[in-house]
Amino acid sequence: MTQNTFNLIKDRTVFFCDWFAVRFCQSKFNTQTFSNVILSLSRLQKYDAIPFIVCLVTPSKNYMFLANTTFLSKISHSSQTLRVNNIKGSFLGSNIMRTYDSVKNTPDNFEFLFTSHENYSFNENLTRLVETTNKIAPVGKRFMPSELQCNCIKRSIDRAISFLHSKEFNDLNEDLANRVHSVENAITVAAFIDNVNVRGRIIEYLITSDNDLRTTIVECLYNRQPLPEIFTADKLGDYEREFEFYLTETDIKTKVMFLSSNPKGYNIDKLLSFLAKEKSVYLVYIVAIDDKKIIRTQLCSMFNRQLLSGTRIIKHWAGRNSRGVTQYDGKALEAIIKDFDYNIDYEASLKFIIDCLSDDIFRIQ
Repeated sequence: MTQNTFNLIKDRTVFFCDWFAVRFCQSKFNTQTFSNVILSLSRLQKYDAIPFIVCLVTPSKNYMFLANTTFLSKISHSSQTLRVNNIKGSFLGSNIMRTYDSVKNTPDNFEFLFTSHENYSFNENLTRLVETTNKIAPVGKRFMPSELQCNCIKRSIDRAISFLHSKEFNDLNEDLANRVHSVENAITVAAFIDNVNVRGRIIEYLITSDNDLRTTIVECLYNRQPLPEIFTADKLGDYEREFEFYLTETDIKTKVMFLSSNPKGYNIDKLLSFLAKEKSVYLVYIVAIDDKKIIRTQLCSMFNRQLLSGTRIIKHWAGRNSRGVTQYDGKALEAIIKDFDYNIDYEASLKFIIDCLSDDIFRIQ
């Protein structure tokens, strides 16, 4: 019946269409706990760009879980040789996370969960799964600040407050606004790219770059030609500017106002390493496009009250040698665009810094 209702195509054990894929499993027990082999990781890769739903059929009711790679804890079956260059093994029902950063993996939360998953490529999740499955040494390096660096990180709140009321803030805001204005038509075209990661990288590159590749991208967007592959450095921010008293890193976040999204934030170890520098100020530049193709922007501090309240620390996704990453609530970005509040709550910001430092909090004096 499900196949006929949604006009699904059967691909061995998976039923799919353009919008989602589903794998049905059966259990004779009335429980959500099950250890059935669901799918091989290599086959999941085919469906990872759309919601991949596992439906557990029990005698009393059906249970549904989102099982894209972001929501897998590890690969359990025949996975001994799993590597980033050798995709092997299958996942079980017990490998599907039942919560994602305290959000339950239930149909009511599927929209939030999938927009969170869209932030991560298959290869990013593959790297994590290889590490957690086979206990391979972590790729990242945990930043271990000294006592002086911890105190410098704490002072980053005061630096942010000072910067928001400075001439330099206006200079940076005007610089970014001019860059957006120079490519605004291309941005409105790029806003309709389906792939969240590609869309974000293209718009960031249009705003920050000054080379010939930007011209090529603009021409491809206007002429609806295939876009060149964009390789972006794995850095904290997208745009760096140094002033006499401030060193700024700005992360550009695109928000398509008529689409649900919960953009990826920053790597916490990279953030702390940057904030440990004396003049450092970390900022977010929101570029919002509405359904009438009108672009609005706002430059704000990472500690801005509205943004901080919509910043989640995602620890489970990161490797064993990392403090984790952050994620922004898309509704918080919309609120900033619609009615920006420049205020920074010092106590809330300090609590956030302490949460990020975790086991290094004893060093903050």
